[in-house]
Amino acid sequence: MLELPDDLRGAFKDPLGPVFTDPDSLLAADDAGRPLIAVGDVVTAHLRDAGHPPDVAVIDGKTERHAVDESISRSLPAPDIEVTNPAATLSRALLDALVEALGRDGPTTVGVDGEEDLAALPAILAAPLGGCVVYGQPGEGMVLVPVTDETRSLARDLLGRMDGDTDAAFALLGGR
Repeated sequence: MLELPDDLRGAFKDPLGPVFTDPDSLLAADDAGRPLIAVGDVVTAHLRDAGHPPDVAVIDGKTERHAVDESISRSLPAPDIEVTNPAATLSRALLDALVEALGRDGPTTVGVDGEEDLAALPAILAAPLGGCVVYGQPGEGMVLVPVTDETRSLARDLLGRMDGDTDAAFALLGGR
């Protein structure tokens, strides 16, 4: 559905929110609302180990393109929804899964065959205002992104610059 063009890759290097190295500090932050959406295996494992499993987790069995180690994989739940999402893309299946997971009553894990790195952006758009998205920033820690009109606008701008059917993607994500 959407593909990251090479000239946009640099826009994804800077974190979209504050970076935390400790899950307890992240969860104590004023912006750590509900639903809590985690994008990434290590982030999900850290939140679960801290006693705060995310409402929605998006995992792919990898960190920085390498398989996660046993200590991380032991902390991860089995996927409730499984999708395919190639590297540097956002597939329709992944977008549908995010929306479905947010609509479920209990915690839901989306397992991705491929790569989940870009899932934070559609998660920001699909989540209700007041929620938060947490994703990993390689070599730095966990990024906390409160779902606000401002962060939605930023996510919408970045997604809108990707190649593909952005109008259909926005419609799937609730028209945000």
